[in-house]
Amino acid sequence: MKTMGRRICITTNDVELVTGQSYRQSLRLLHEIANSLNKAVKFVTIQEFCNHTGLNIEQVEKTIFG
Repeated sequence: MKTMGRRICITTNDVELVTGQSYRQSLRLLHEIANSLNKAVKFVTIQEFCNHTGLNIEQVEKTIFG
């Protein structure tokens, strides 16, 4: 049985879409978030992104997932 699940991690392309920033600026923002949480840059969750930026998680998920 195949289940449809949503990602919990946010990508640089997602950050671009949500913020309107360039790819490089989006990557810098993800690095900033990961550094503030003392974790690997590779995995930043949507919740952590929203907590850091102050954006509403429902709006962010709607923008990313449609």
